Amino acid sequence: MSNGRAISTARKTEPETTSFLKDFLALIKIGIVNSNLVTTFTGMWLAFQFTNGHFLERFDVVLCTMLGAAFIIGGSGALNNYIDQDIDPVMKRTKARPTVTGRFRTVHVLTISLTLLIVGEILLFTASLAAGMWGLAGILAYVVLYSMWSKRKHVSNTVVGSISGAIPPVIGWAAVEPNLGFGALALFLIMFAWQPPHFYALAMKRTEEYRAANIPMLPVVKGFKRTKVSMLCWVLSLLPLPFLLLELGTGFIVLATVLNVGWLVLAISGFNTKDDMKWASKMFIYSLNHMTILFVSMIIFSVFS
Repeated sequence: MSNGRAISTARKTEPETTSFLKDFLALIKIGIVNSNLVTTFTGMWLAFQFTNGHFLERFDVVLCTMLGAAFIIGGSGALNNYIDQDIDPVMKRTKARPTVTGRFRTVHVLTISLTLLIVGEILLFTASLAAGMWGLAGILAYVVLYSMWSKRKHVSNTVVGSISGAIPPVIGWAAVEPNLGFGALALFLIMFAWQPPHFYALAMKRTEEYRAANIPMLPVVKGFKRTKVSMLCWVLSLLPLPFLLLELGTGFIVLATVLNVGWLVLAISGFNTKDDMKWASKMFIYSLNHMTILFVSMIIFSVFS
């Protein structure tokens, strides 16, 4: 009888457990965590390759860096949800967040975010002093410069937010080579230039939601045509950046250039499109594939360079 009751109880609580996990992952913005870990790992991997280091011999550094980066990114995401509780209910994209539905109480959200940030920073400082400092810079850039300051006040909020998004590969590099190197700058610039056209495409798709929430995104304030011009300029700025990583060889330069030219052609096509939303969706999807292929190829080509 007791075994039967235990099984029955487990069945009843399983959906709740699943829902809790799903809400927790939404709270820390797991999608953003995963994508930023790709760039963090790439920065760390290239630093090993360029300095003739041995990945497995410093696996403790690798583990501390990846876990530390995951924690501070997740903690920053949770803190962003905490800050945006007043505007998230207005937007369809964010109204299901656990801070809106009440799944997590405000005090719990704050506790989770601060705990992740503190533990993450301890791990990064364990990897290297430079990694910890760059981690702090990323937190301040995302939480203070973007979430608390520019997001609600300035049309340049996306560009300001791009600073924090460009820091993860630098954290990875700094964990291995604290003095950094030219490659770290290249990764920072590539990620910095990649983000505006990526997020502007999303902003175009959600223009009315941002307008309702009174968020001064570029499409809301300046319109679609001005947004397309800005996206084109940012994609153009990406063209020379792969040449900062000549150490990866000709194959990487060719692949990166093909990816950038493809994105450029798609950006130009936006000025003649009859369906802005469909075009924005294509730009958004292309940007995701662009980043994934580009950073994975950096790892692959570094092995054979």
